[in-house]
Amino acid sequence: MNFDEKLLQIKDKYKELEQQLMGTFEDPKEMAKVSKEYSDLKEVVVLIDDYLKTEDNMKQAEEMMKDDSLKEMAELEYYECKDKLPEIEKQIKIALLPKDEADDKNAILEIRAGTGGDEAAIFAGDLFNMYKCYAELKGWKLEVISYHENEAGGFKEIISNITGKGVFGRLKFESGAHRVQRVPETESQGRVHTSAATVAVMPEAEEIDIEILDKDLRIDTYRASGAGGQHVNKTDSAIRITHIPTNTVVQCQDERSQFKNKERAMKMLRSKLYEAQREKIDSERAGLRKSQVGTGDRSDKIRTYNYPQNRVTDHRVNLTLYKLDYVMRGEALDEVIDKLITEDQIQRLSEL
Repeated sequence: MNFDEKLLQIKDKYKELEQQLMGTFEDPKEMAKVSKEYSDLKEVVVLIDDYLKTEDNMKQAEEMMKDDSLKEMAELEYYECKDKLPEIEKQIKIALLPKDEADDKNAILEIRAGTGGDEAAIFAGDLFNMYKCYAELKGWKLEVISYHENEAGGFKEIISNITGKGVFGRLKFESGAHRVQRVPETESQGRVHTSAATVAVMPEAEEIDIEILDKDLRIDTYRASGAGGQHVNKTDSAIRITHIPTNTVVQCQDERSQFKNKERAMKMLRSKLYEAQREKIDSERAGLRKSQVGTGDRSDKIRTYNYPQNRVTDHRVNLTLYKLDYVMRGEALDEVIDKLITEDQIQRLSEL
């Protein structure tokens, strides 16, 4: 089957789904499935129509070139269409790449101070503020689930839940080790220090995504510590949940209510188990292949933030931007993320 035949086959499928949606469904889940498939193909069909129209225009121009009086004008049309076709074909292939089912999900964002002591904790706080600003610009909602502040400022650890359209799909390549190079405020001789923080982004899992049995859980309550008002150290509102089969531990102490802390902790646990399941499946499918934009492993050093040079470098795609201030405000983070997504698409296309 050649490329054009494949395109017509997709259009036929789209029309078939359209007809199905005009009918009735006994099972709501089946209707949702058909509706999603139809919606996913809509963008592809627009590109296909553009491709076929451009191809038709090129053929007509080729015929017109046989007429000497129209040859010059027809040649312009012919080569314009010829140059345009490969780009539309690439867009179609990208649109047809298998979708990551988690891309539309909300995300759990974990940031932890790495090497560098107090400066690493301050940098972890800076990264949190960057993602917070980015979430606001995107119209997403960010809620802190738990945190451990550092005495000198910043966080030893801070975990958040980000909800909105396509959150995980935009943030999934942020997982890894982030390195900062700058002069700490406590540095009297003006020397540049290097510190690090790790970021982990996991898709928020629903109950339907992963089954957790009560018998596999150990739930402990304890008194919250740190900022939080009068209830701190007076009520056992903080929750620690251990998933015994995998020894996965999560905890939440941000809410006054023990019930709300348990609810948030369970959300974190589901997401951790779901991500572990995804990683196992992905590893099996890819034969443990490392992708061009990194594995998302927290040990991968993915990005450097150099303050003296106002520079951000993403080492996976060799991208350097001299606008660190804009990146840290979330305003230029899309430039980095778009490049990562494009590189991922290019690699997956090359594997087809």
